[in-house]
Amino acid sequence: MSTTEAKANLPRVPVTKILDTLYEMYPDAHCELDFRNPFELLIATILSAQATDKKVNQITATLFQKYPDPESFLALSQEALEQEIKEIGLYKNKAKNILATCHLLLTHHGGQVPAKMEQLVELPGVGRKTANVVLSNAFGIPAMAVDTHVLRVSNRIGLAQSDDPVVIEKQLTKRIPKAKWTDAHHWLIWHGRRVCDARKPKCEQCALTPFCREFKARKKTRVE
Repeated sequence: MSTTEAKANLPRVPVTKILDTLYEMYPDAHCELDFRNPFELLIATILSAQATDKKVNQITATLFQKYPDPESFLALSQEALEQEIKEIGLYKNKAKNILATCHLLLTHHGGQVPAKMEQLVELPGVGRKTANVVLSNAFGIPAMAVDTHVLRVSNRIGLAQSDDPVVIEKQLTKRIPKAKWTDAHHWLIWHGRRVCDARKPKCEQCALTPFCREFKARKKTRVE
């Protein structure tokens, strides 16, 4: 265990074996948001907060045909954009942030999505998670986006130990080789969506149980 991990009180786990197992389980894992360019991914990721990728894809299939760039979005009033995305949760706030983001893209970035974390997080509605999704999937820059699935699964199997997404990101990027950050992000998300459910994890279907701290703790509790 490294000094950094020791200070963070991270548990000893076979990181390489866990990553290899996740790859075997999800060799085709990828971003499930539909997009054709960095701008579309940015908008789709803003929309995805507290919404499923499936619902976002349903909305953006039409939305991006009508409004393919920042200029076309800014031709809309906030009320008009709200009507376009009203089936998405938090649509009023998202419409406000999207229009403000489009304005900044035009006035500060020549209409292009920046490929730097510090510039992305200055955009309204864009935090580290959204920025990391864009960096890794649109620009091919290694990044570890921590959403609710990544946080839950990484804590359960012992890759990280915190309730703070920023801390989780730092812990994961310390333990996982940089070349695997993006893949690992997708593996953890797919595992959280398909097997490691928040309320009813399907442990009987999980190849990670030999390494999983949560599974071992539950098994011990049942025995006692």
